Amino acid sequence: MIKAITGTKDILPSEIPGWKRLESFVNTIFTSFNYKEIRTPIFEETSLFARGIGEETDIVGKEMYTFADRSGTSVTLKPEMTASVVRAFIEHSLGKRQPLNKFFYISPMFRQERPQAGRLRQFHQFGGEALGSTSPLLDAELIIIAFQILTSLGLRDLTVKINTLGVHSSRENYKRMLRDFLKDKKYMLSDDSRKRYDTNVLRIFDSKVESDQEILKEAPILIDHIDEESKNDFELVKDILINSKISFEIDPKLVRGLDYYTKTTFEIISGKVGSQNALCGGGRYDLLVEQLGGSPTPGVGFAAGIERILLACENEKSLSLPDDNIDLYIIKLDEDLSSKAFEVALEYRKENLFVEFDYLSRSVKAQMREANKLNARFVLFIGGDEYKSGKLNLKNMATGEQQLIDLNEYSKLIDLVRV
Repeated sequence: MIKAITGTKDILPSEIPGWKRLESFVNTIFTSFNYKEIRTPIFEETSLFARGIGEETDIVGKEMYTFADRSGTSVTLKPEMTASVVRAFIEHSLGKRQPLNKFFYISPMFRQERPQAGRLRQFHQFGGEALGSTSPLLDAELIIIAFQILTSLGLRDLTVKINTLGVHSSRENYKRMLRDFLKDKKYMLSDDSRKRYDTNVLRIFDSKVESDQEILKEAPILIDHIDEESKNDFELVKDILINSKISFEIDPKLVRGLDYYTKTTFEIISGKVGSQNALCGGGRYDLLVEQLGGSPTPGVGFAAGIERILLACENEKSLSLPDDNIDLYIIKLDEDLSSKAFEVALEYRKENLFVEFDYLSRSVKAQMREANKLNARFVLFIGGDEYKSGKLNLKNMATGEQQLIDLNEYSKLIDLVRV
C-alpha cells in the first residue's frame, strides 16, 4: 500500500469544517483592517530564500526542498511567505501604485524538518505583511490581528511575547558584544551553538540545550544596548497593547531566526501543544526589500501555523463548529424512481439546498438510517399511492410532522425547508 510521505498529512472531510472556520476568521479579521489577499507560486528561485532568509539560517542550510528544474534553474518549494510577498511587491512595482501595501495570505509551506506534533514537512500558514511605513502602529496592529484571530477561535491559554532588536547598526554592535562575551566559553557550547557563534550568533538564544542556556544567563541583554529610536518605538507598541487590553511579556531572548528582522519581534505561544508551542511569530524587517533588489521600503509582518493552531483548539476543546447536516434527503419507495429522485434532487440543488438521495439501491429502512446519519432536517418520500396521485410526502425530522406537497410544486418545498 502506498502511504502519504512522512511529514505530510491528508486533511480529511471530517477535519475540513475546522479549517474553514479558521480561514473565515482570517479573511474577516484581516479584511476589517484593510489587508488584501495575495497568492504567490508554490516554488521560487532558490536565491530568493538564500538572500532573503539568510544563507546561515537553519531553514536555508538544512530544511529547504531544493531541486534543479529541466532548464537547470535551482528552485525551492517555499519554506515561508515573506520573501515571496516581497518578491511580488518588487516585481509588480506595487510600491509605486500606493505608498502603503497591506497583504494577507493562506498558503502551504515546505520544510524538511523532523516530523513531530505540530510540525510537518508540508504545513500551512496564514499571515500578514505591511510594506511602506516605519510606524510602530503597524507593528502593534499585526500583533492585535494575530491575537484577535486566535481568540476568535476560542483559544485562551495564550502568551504574547515581545522584544526589540533595534536598528541594524545597534544589532550588529550587540552581536560583536555577544561574541566577545562567549569567546572564552565557546568550547562549552553545544555543537550547533558553536557553529552559530560564527554564522548567526543570535540564534544561540534559540538553543534548547540546558548548558547553553546556563551560559547565556550572564550574557549582555540586547534590549539594554539598542538605539533610542527603537526604544521609543517599542514603548509605543507596549502602550498600544496595554490600551488594547492584550497582556504581554517582554522576552529579551526573543531574537527570531531570520536575518531580515529589525526592531519589533513577537511570538504568541500556547500552553496546549507541547514543545512546539509557538502558534505565530513575526516582526519588523525594514531592510528586506532592499536586500532583494527593491527600493528601500520598511516592512512588518507575521506568520501563523494552521496545523499547530488547530491542535491547540483541539486540546482546549475551543472550536465551535456549525452542525454538520443536510437540508433534504430524498427516499425512493420504489427502485424504478431513481431517475425521478435524481431529477427532483437536481431542482432543489439549483436553489442551493444541501440535498442527497440513495445511489446504492438500498431498502427504505436503510435509506432512513442514512438520512439520520447525515442529520437531514427533512426527508422527502417519492413513491407509493401519494406519488401516483402527483404528491410527495415531506417529513420534518425534528418534529415528526408530515405533509403532502404537489410533485412539481418546488417553490413550496423550498419555502418550507428554508424556514
